[in-house]
Amino acid sequence: MAAITATASYAARDRDLRNRALVRGWLYFVLIVLFALVLVGGSTRLTGSGLSITEWQPIHGVIPPLSDAEWQEEFQRYQQIPQYTELNKGMSIEAFKSIFWWEWVHRILARSVGVVFALPLLVFWATRRIERGLGPKLAGILLLGGLQGAIGWWMVASGLVDRVSVSQYRLATHLTIAALIFTATMVVARGLAQHSEPAADRPTQRLAGFIVLLALIQIYLGGLVAGLHAGLSYNTWPLMDGKVIPSDLLLLEPAWRNFFENPKTVQFAHRVGAYTIFVVALWHMIATWRRRPGTTHARRAALLFLLVLAQAAIGIGTLLMQVPLHMALTHQGVALFVLGFAAAHWRGTKGAYPLPAEIAVRG
Repeated sequence: MAAITATASYAARDRDLRNRALVRGWLYFVLIVLFALVLVGGSTRLTGSGLSITEWQPIHGVIPPLSDAEWQEEFQRYQQIPQYTELNKGMSIEAFKSIFWWEWVHRILARSVGVVFALPLLVFWATRRIERGLGPKLAGILLLGGLQGAIGWWMVASGLVDRVSVSQYRLATHLTIAALIFTATMVVARGLAQHSEPAADRPTQRLAGFIVLLALIQIYLGGLVAGLHAGLSYNTWPLMDGKVIPSDLLLLEPAWRNFFENPKTVQFAHRVGAYTIFVVALWHMIATWRRRPGTTHARRAALLFLLVLAQAAIGIGTLLMQVPLHMALTHQGVALFVLGFAAAHWRGTKGAYPLPAEIAVRG
């Protein structure tokens, strides 16, 4: 009888691991699509293409203009907004097409993420491959993705009436929600993976989680920098405007507005955020090697610090070169990679989710 019970337990565990491998592979593919979406979104912003499609048509908008008449109609809509009348007046139809395609691809990728996430989720749910406790996490990510679509249009709408570009508040929110979706997907995927080490001690877990939070805040600050074009000025390092702490950081009233609307203050805050992550990641690496020398946790902490160091170098290079397109996209892409690795490391310090078969045995 005991042998039969043990065999059934091994079979259940094997089934759980196979199901997890399938779900994890799907989530990794979602992460790849999300990464591409964020990079295309960065290209859309840097090329000034984000306002080229002036309507939100979730279904009909999948089909781009197919005739000269349709292109003219789309161009005429763009000619009604301030970005055209104040910045791009006289733009040719061919120039318009070049910015239109960036925004169209960005929207198509955004819709694709929804399909790539929702359809497999339904299939896995229907075939009972989604274990108990995992469903709410995945449903939450799906709902956050739906909210992100609405936030995207809310962002675009801010640049259609009284502005020549979108609100930096809304741009930073849109970018941060994308980063949050990426983080949540990574955490769930790594929670479904098998880990070679037992969970780390609580201080290591907390500091790893704190780095994830700092990375999300830094990405939000980067969104403000992008929205205000703050990286195009004060292109020196380590000094900013000739000083370690530049003057005129609190010109606007009330003072809090400077941290969102003053390009100088926003860039300085982004620099301070980078220094903070650098110091915390360095301390995390040292502390983890002291507590758990030679473990996977310590090696991951060291690699995380090296990634932060590389991102800092890329950020400095981007600033000194006055934000060329290829450097800006590299900076954004590596930022997302650092965030993803930090999220995976944090989940790794906590270990994998308990297997359903193991929970059943303990129960």
